[in-house]
Amino acid sequence: MTHMVDLVADLGEGFGAYTMGDDEALLELLTSANVACGFHAGDPRIMDATVRNCVRNGVAVGAHPSFPDLVGFGRRAMDLTPEEVRTDVLYQVGALQAFAVAHGTRVRHVAPHGRLGNLVAVRADYARAVVGAVASLDETLIVLAQDGELADAARSRGLRVGIVGIADRAYEDDGTLVPRSEPGAVIHDPDEIARRTLRMVTEGVVRSVGGKDLPVICDTVLLHGDTPGAIALAGRVRAQLLAAGVEITHLDAVLTARGA
Repeated sequence: MTHMVDLVADLGEGFGAYTMGDDEALLELLTSANVACGFHAGDPRIMDATVRNCVRNGVAVGAHPSFPDLVGFGRRAMDLTPEEVRTDVLYQVGALQAFAVAHGTRVRHVAPHGRLGNLVAVRADYARAVVGAVASLDETLIVLAQDGELADAARSRGLRVGIVGIADRAYEDDGTLVPRSEPGAVIHDPDEIARRTLRMVTEGVVRSVGGKDLPVICDTVLLHGDTPGAIALAGRVRAQLLAAGVEITHLDAVLTARGA
């Protein structure tokens, strides 16, 4: 059996004169990109350049909407209503769509960022708000999510769902991510990260902090490029997957292959 997986990373997360991560190096390793849409990072110039570079490298463009939290990089909880979440997501994805059209491509998926991304996995009202925005804009958009409320809400509206595996983040026994504020939330050992990635893709399991092997679907692996050594690690993960006979391809092809 040939395993297939998409490789995605968060791009365009600078702002003005500030930069974060090595987007150019990451683009050589990816098949998809989550592009910041201006609320937690990114600005019109960065969005324009990021989409242009994605097209140049054959990388699928996805939207990475967030809470309106530039100072906190979208990682702080905010007391927004579901209607505010819906319209904020609609606004951000629409902005990225403009740049995509300008560069002869289109937005392929939507992946909520940071605290919003965590909350839509467990809050049904926020999940429905995000799905409402996506469905009203373009029903061909794929929703990137972990298993949880967002994935369920998207499927109930007939939207395609890509399940994200995050190899360098620790998982609770219930399948949610360990909060970044807790020790051990981020895994730094390259051997462990590479091993966890391969197991997620080829065996469909991930080891939790409690020592349980949790069943996971891994349509796309999220790679990070904003920490020291991250590019080398991302390259290692990609190389190990290829060495194991995994086909690295666009998310649409992965989902089509498994009938999703």
